[in-house]
Parts: sequence; structure tokens; C-alpha cells
Amino acid sequence: MLLTIDCGNTNTVFSIWDGTKFLATWRTSTEWQRTADQYYVWLSTLMEFQKLDVEITDVIVSSTVPRVVFNLRVLCDRYFNCRPYVVGKPDCLLPAPPRVDEGTQIGPDRLVNTAGAYDRCGGDLIVVDFGTATTFDVVASDGAYVGGVIAPGVNLSLEALHSAAAALPHVDITKPQAVVGTNTVACMQSGVFWGYVGLVREICARIKAERDRDMRVISTGGLAPLFQQSETLFDDFQDDLTMHGLTVIYRFNKDNS
Repeated sequence: MLLTIDCGNTNTVFSIWDGTKFLATWRTSTEWQRTADQYYVWLSTLMEFQKLDVEITDVIVSSTVPRVVFNLRVLCDRYFNCRPYVVGKPDCLLPAPPRVDEGTQIGPDRLVNTAGAYDRCGGDLIVVDFGTATTFDVVASDGAYVGGVIAPGVNLSLEALHSAAAALPHVDITKPQAVVGTNTVACMQSGVFWGYVGLVREICARIKAERDRDMRVISTGGLAPLFQQSETLFDDFQDDLTMHGLTVIYRFNKDNS
């Protein structure tokens, strides 16, 4: 039984994979101070609540927060008696090595999204991930990560706007009824929503033009369903792309160990 862990800047997601499907998925806030014992108490309580009587034998981790990895390693050693695969480390193999500038540190989440997207959709893809940052990952025809784009995340932009301008309130992002707002909240929501629609459309168009080929655009991440309402932006939406990518990398390592 495989435990997949995706640790992002804001949230950490744990899923249990039985080889064919995910049995359960749980989300918690990312806190580097959280100990292995705290992780285990939280996780075992949720497993008991859902009546999951399973034995975890393997673990794979993707973490954009390096300080969290140590306690996750301790969790695996102490409670699951295994050494986790950690995406981005030399001993964790990738189905297709990335092709970027020498010495470049690639976010593990981007490598995982690339592996998951290629497994499901083939090559020549742009993967747009709406997380703390909004990232664009370019997947070549052979499944290799060949670069991308990083922009501020939607919620990050809203928080910055609220913090920097005292008169502007904190608002939730939603698709506005009209482009022109008739109150402050509607104006902010329109600016952020349509601003990011324009950002995604323009960056994807420029990537396709630069690579001189047609490419499918896949969306994932917490706010992806909201922007999926703009029908011309994406060819597909993959809710569990990152977790699926972890299972792909795990299988590749098992097959090549």
C-alpha cells in the first residue's frame, strides 16, 4: 500500500493508493515544525475514522518546502519502516529526465505534474497549476519537462492587493457577472479573474508560438475549476494530477530498482 505525500507552500495532501485507485485523500496546512509523531497521530486518526485497515509499505514525497522533508522521513522510518522516495533527490528516478539549464533546481511539484500529465495525455502539453504560485509547465513530446513560467498565485495577488492598499477589502475570488464592476468588491474580483484569464491565454499562446506546434493545455490545482468556466482556456482539467504523477514516478522507480 502506497502513501503519496504532496507538500506545497500552503497545504500538504496525503493519499493512500492501493495500486489501482486512491482509497482516501486528506489535506492539512503545511507547517515545517510539525513532528513525525504529530503526522502519525493525525493520519492514523483519520484512517481509523474512515475504517481503513491497511498497512502502508511504501511512501513517495514531493515537497516544495525543504524543511518539511526531514520529519516526513522520520515518519516513514519510525512508523512505516520504509525509506521514502523523495522527488528531486538523485535516488528518485524520473521517467524522462528534464532538459533545462545545467544547475537549475526544478520544483518537485512541476516534475510530478509533468509525469502525471504525460502518462494521461501524452506529450506536447502545457500544464497550468493554480497553487500558491500559478505555474506553466511545458511537457515535450517524449514526456520531458523542458521549462515553464512562474507567475504569482491568484490568492497571493489578492492578499498583496489587500495588504498594500488599506482601503481595499479582502475578497474571495469568483467569476464576476460583468467585467465592469459597480462596487469595490466586484471591481477587484473582475480585475483578478479576467486578469488571470488574460494571463493564461497570452502565456499559453506565446509558448505555442515559440515552440511552433499545437499543444494541449491541462489545468490543475485548487482554483482550476473556477477558471475552467472560461471554456476557451483549457483542453482538460485534472483534479488529482499531482497525486497521480506521484504514483507514476513510484511505479517507474519500482520497475527500475
